[in-house]
Amino acid sequence: MEKDPGKKRIKRRRWSKDDSQLSLLALPTFVWYLLFSYLPMFGVIIAFKNYRITAGKGFLYNLLHSAWSGTGNFVYMFKSNSFAILLRNTILYNIVFVILGILIPVTLAIMLSLVHSKFKSKVYQTCMFFPHFLSWVVVSYFVFAFLSADKGILNHVLEAFGREPIQWYMEPKYWPYILIFMKMWKGVGYGTVVYLASITGIDSTYYEAAVIDGATKWRQVKYITIPFLKPIIIMMFILSIGGIFSSDFGLFYQVTRGIPASLYNVSSTIDTYIYNAIRSNAPIGMTSATSLLQSVACCLTILMANWVVKKVDDEYAII
Repeated sequence: MEKDPGKKRIKRRRWSKDDSQLSLLALPTFVWYLLFSYLPMFGVIIAFKNYRITAGKGFLYNLLHSAWSGTGNFVYMFKSNSFAILLRNTILYNIVFVILGILIPVTLAIMLSLVHSKFKSKVYQTCMFFPHFLSWVVVSYFVFAFLSADKGILNHVLEAFGREPIQWYMEPKYWPYILIFMKMWKGVGYGTVVYLASITGIDSTYYEAAVIDGATKWRQVKYITIPFLKPIIIMMFILSIGGIFSSDFGLFYQVTRGIPASLYNVSSTIDTYIYNAIRSNAPIGMTSATSLLQSVACCLTILMANWVVKKVDDEYAII
């Protein structure tokens, strides 16, 4: 049988010197991931065992000699009275964070790109970016300084206007707004810088051509800036949606000062539940099952979001 002359013969690439050098550079990272990311995954079998500690024996002995529980730990989690609250809070807060975490930074980045004074633009960026470097522990004390019942700044302001002071840490109705505000306050600057960097990379000749054609600022944003931002917006969306079953532990635990009972229904999430379960006498197999299920759900969500984006436009998918 004769070979099709129209088909080009594909030559197999040989291992080159560049490949050896790049592999050598990647070796430390590969070893790091192998030791600290993949090897600990062996521990996920705790989720399927009734882990019991035997005195004088090590972790591996206890793990291997504990009885299998099958899916018992997962069933126990689903039957928990607080599971619905945890799932609701985790998902709903994350949906709000994803939406506002894109809309606000994109808007601010576009506004900053239109500021003529470079000095003022840098000052605004620095002011917005600074909260990103503060830990939630430090932020929690700032929040307490505002919301303290007897010495809080907000209560002093309310009293100055003749209003009754509010026991903020006892009133759950305010906390969804407080948590969302704090999340945006701390994270908007980082997102703004990411989008602003993308705007800076847009070729200025597009805007010069638009000005010659008489396009207004709004038309320049609508037909040049936003279309160029579309790939980075979609990428940030996919990455954000992948964490919809996890939560910012510092935000929910530190800012609420350990999630008091009065705020449990509005501020407890899956991550805070796992932390409190580990500190209590709850079986470690149950907490491991919760954490494993959370990780699997996040992985499936990010794959699903990427699949949807791929169906709409293959170029914008990240996997």
